[in-house]
Amino acid sequence: MNRITAIIVLGLLLSGSVMADINDNQTWANITAVGSLSSLNPALKNFKYWAEFQGRFGDNTSRFSQAIIRPGIGYVINTTTSVWLGYALVHTAEPFSKTTFNERRIWQQLSLNDKFSFGTASSRTRLEERLAPSLGDDTSLRLRQMFKVWIPLTAAPAYSVVASDEYFLNLNNSDWGPRRGFDQNRAFIGMGYDFDKEFKAEIGYMNQYINRPHTSTNRNDHILSINFYLNY
Repeated sequence: MNRITAIIVLGLLLSGSVMADINDNQTWANITAVGSLSSLNPALKNFKYWAEFQGRFGDNTSRFSQAIIRPGIGYVINTTTSVWLGYALVHTAEPFSKTTFNERRIWQQLSLNDKFSFGTASSRTRLEERLAPSLGDDTSLRLRQMFKVWIPLTAAPAYSVVASDEYFLNLNNSDWGPRRGFDQNRAFIGMGYDFDKEFKAEIGYMNQYINRPHTSTNRNDHILSINFYLNY
């Protein structure tokens, strides 16, 4: 393990070591497909689609607790920068929420991705407008900032050490729950494998620390995270 990898791993372990009052072991699965719309019309060569599906199992992976469907449309500004606009439908149940509800989100995103001597690094800045009609009338605004690196293994370039951290910040108070300020943090460390140029997978450990302002207990979730990415 090189020096850069060691520093990243140490930082993620420290960010996930915060003590919390509630702990849960979970399993999350994700598949995300991103591709060009040029097949529909050559004039759309700079436009891309985003199709994401997630299933999350909580309560020690004993029950299906959350499903996310997240489509979007993006525009490629240059080789490293793209902007996105999309929609998400999120179904949430116990133990993530005592009340089962459906949430709707409009999201905007700025994505940066570039190659360096150690591997690839990316930044994802996402703004969400969140609505939960069955719980309240307000629109909750949330900012999410993620940084991620892929560091290929010298002896086996198809494999990479993958590390990321994503910080969530609520920008306002809403009548259905979210409060202004720190919402949660997700830190991930794992391994990636490139099947080919279009298909790769990642598996690893994610620590999710959630602020619960309405109670005296926060959450510290330990997650087996399994991800598949298709890029056409």
